[in-house]
Amino acid sequence: MKSIYFDNAATSNPKPKIVIEAVQDYLKNICASPGRGGYGLGLEAGRIIFEAREKIRHLFNGPSEENIIFTPNVTYALNFALLGILKPGDHVITTSMEHNSVIRPLRLLEKNRNVEISIVKCNKKGELDPSDIIKEIKPSTKAIVFTHASNVSGTILPVESLPEFKNHTDAFIILDAAQTAGVIDIDFEKSGLDFLGFTGHKALYGPPGTGGLVMSRRAGKAIMPTICGGTGSRSDMEFQPDFTPDKMEAGTPNTAGIAGLSAGLDFINENGVDKIHKHEMKLTKIFIDGLKQIPKVKIYGPDEIEKRVSTVSITIDDSDMGELAFRLDVEYGIMIRSGLHCSPLGHKTLGTFPEGTLRFSFGYFNTEEEVEYGLNVIKELAQE
Repeated sequence: MKSIYFDNAATSNPKPKIVIEAVQDYLKNICASPGRGGYGLGLEAGRIIFEAREKIRHLFNGPSEENIIFTPNVTYALNFALLGILKPGDHVITTSMEHNSVIRPLRLLEKNRNVEISIVKCNKKGELDPSDIIKEIKPSTKAIVFTHASNVSGTILPVESLPEFKNHTDAFIILDAAQTAGVIDIDFEKSGLDFLGFTGHKALYGPPGTGGLVMSRRAGKAIMPTICGGTGSRSDMEFQPDFTPDKMEAGTPNTAGIAGLSAGLDFINENGVDKIHKHEMKLTKIFIDGLKQIPKVKIYGPDEIEKRVSTVSITIDDSDMGELAFRLDVEYGIMIRSGLHCSPLGHKTLGTFPEGTLRFSFGYFNTEEEVEYGLNVIKELAQE
């Protein structure tokens, strides 16, 4: 039986060979705490982390290496941003297509800090009208936060409108790039961003347990640390250092993971973001065009291929999505994800709550033959 992985929106699989080798090399030949000692291995570990910061700054056109911090994942990054800048009485604007990595910390802040939340409704395809964001802006608005692309429908939200928001407010602009970092060009400076949260284990091809936050200079000064502890710097002080990245990076970092992430960034630079994106969207077009020929199948998200990433959610009439996902794996060797995908608001927007959808998400290592096989299986299941 075939074994086909169509769950790249959750974690990219397989990882490039150079990523695996980088992690193994670190664990075998270095495996020391960076910045914690003057010996050679510690300095080499520190070099790995600094070079990874350089590559992230280059990929996103960030302001400086010092304003890039590493976290265990994008969830931590978004929590750091939201909990680090929002105070009692502040107002924040978000959208109805957000992942729980945004909604849950906002609900926590609403409950514990009396932060006011405005959730802008997207349309049935997950699309956002930027003017609806502007209508919600008020004097107390401290932050605008939304996903770059939905992890449910694949819908790309209008990041090109971010500079326009700056004409109406000085609120911090926070972008969740979990689904786009590595497959869509993001210019941090040009977009007027203050925070960009990214995860390492998806389209950056890094290992699980890696991610981070790119911050503007004003954001780096304003953010308060969420976790405090040892940093290897200013160890004479009982308070957390007040400079980035140190004030946001307490404790020993996941240097093995960051070494793998750095190699993943090398893989992207070698192949090119545009080439990776074109391949994934070619597969997505083949898949969607094929789905349109299958009765009983409903496709969610934009009709225009250029308005989405390579994530496609579907339902099949009179079918249980969880049962279908189980059968796809056990009977056909196709690995996908069913359910709500940690985005109940997104599914309510699409009209698929509480049952959820079947989500197919293609990566750089998937092939046209695999997509065609998937289409044939869906057709067979829909005809039953």
